[in-house]
Amino acid sequence: MTFEEYRRHDALGLAEMVKKGETTPEELLETAIARTEQVNPTLNALIHNMYEEARETAKKVDRNGPFSGVPFLVKDLGMEIKGVPMRAGCRGYSGYVSPQDSFAVQKMRQAGLVIFGKTNTPEFGLTPFTEPLLFGPAKNPWNPDYTTGGSSGGSAAAVAAGMVPMATANDGGGSIRIPASCCGLFGLKPSRGRVSWGRMFGEMWNGAAVEGCVSRSVRDSAAYLDAIMGAAPGDPYTLESPERPYLQEVGASPGKLKIAFTAGHTLNLSVDPACHKALAQAVDLLRGAGHIVEEVALPYQREELTRSFLSIVAGETAGELRVLAEFLGRKVQSSDVEPNTYALHLLGKSYSAADYAYAKRKWNELCRRIADFHIRYDLLLTPTLAQRPFRTGALQNSPAESRLVAVVNALGLGSAVRAQVDQLAEKIYNWMPWTAFANMTGQPSMSVPLHWTEEENLPVGVMFTARFGEESLLYRLAGQLEKAAPWMDRFPVGS
Repeated sequence: MTFEEYRRHDALGLAEMVKKGETTPEELLETAIARTEQVNPTLNALIHNMYEEARETAKKVDRNGPFSGVPFLVKDLGMEIKGVPMRAGCRGYSGYVSPQDSFAVQKMRQAGLVIFGKTNTPEFGLTPFTEPLLFGPAKNPWNPDYTTGGSSGGSAAAVAAGMVPMATANDGGGSIRIPASCCGLFGLKPSRGRVSWGRMFGEMWNGAAVEGCVSRSVRDSAAYLDAIMGAAPGDPYTLESPERPYLQEVGASPGKLKIAFTAGHTLNLSVDPACHKALAQAVDLLRGAGHIVEEVALPYQREELTRSFLSIVAGETAGELRVLAEFLGRKVQSSDVEPNTYALHLLGKSYSAADYAYAKRKWNELCRRIADFHIRYDLLLTPTLAQRPFRTGALQNSPAESRLVAVVNALGLGSAVRAQVDQLAEKIYNWMPWTAFANMTGQPSMSVPLHWTEEENLPVGVMFTARFGEESLLYRLAGQLEKAAPWMDRFPVGS
């Protein structure tokens, strides 16, 4: 099989070829490995290969699974693969090897996926860009000088470059949708509790983080969620199964929807004209399909993002470093993690239990208010991000910020970080003012690739968020948009 033929098919298409005897899992795997070896030195998407294990798997893969023999990559965060290192972008975990498969990984294998490597991610998934000090930055196939987004940037780069038709991604504040937007892919964050984190984890980031994938086609995403969803024993959240498989929703009519849209920035900052244009194109498509589309005021408040969300993330980071200390058998030192991670953990330690409980109560208040919003509207539409993909390194610390972080870390001054919370939040959330709210409420939310910039030919996505548990509606609308404005055959120039 040539690479050109391989890339013309999505994951379900490749699996169908295997079932018809038109190709073999071994042939698909070798094509994927060859492509990876060709482009990964530039893109740095893959940080650990499992080629030999995958070759053995390909020989005995179940030919009856929905993804029989399809090459696959797993993000190096959250999902455990037995006998394989998982570093989560952190040098402190350099000696860690997963003792067992995650529950969802077992389901990936049962679906016929052939896992041949782990993808790049920022340390603990903390940043909306993928530039870990341990492995170096992942590069965007559309232009290697620009960000892939994060934290699932390695997976998104691999899919956009044609290494695989889809790859795992997870999302605690936008980490499926952000890289999907930056790399011209489809990415849906499922509802809280739709996919298990078991057996190693119960929940991540207080329930904000959810497992999913990035893909080139909508139907691959739907079939993948069909394959991996479900609860494991001991999970803190469970959801009823959908009425029918999500794959069946992709070709179904969404009906006439009432959709609210806004480009209002949560922090009242400016929004890139390219993001406004992407939103306008989406509105035109929706109205052309017969939906009712109305502009509304932003249903969120600044403080919910800069205080309620950030304080929980900081607290979770402090807890993560306690877990790291248990693994190391000693107190975590600043040299075990990146400087910003250590500073964020100090911020988390500066909050009291009352602060943490108050922030979680604000999350619950937001859930109630958004539920009221969805009495009036089926969906909320915004740009996925407030800016087009930026140049790699643009959100890294300035020299002055690096000096401040060094002093804070050396002296353990969590209170000093707390005094700079608004400034810290503005730098990051200027870029991602909308994605984190669906993580706080647990709603399903998707980024759809409908626009590319005229100047750089870089992807810019738009985001739809539905009522809790309504992934089915999102897949129906996504299928309609994919048919009206196809994107799957749009590839990075020169790839």
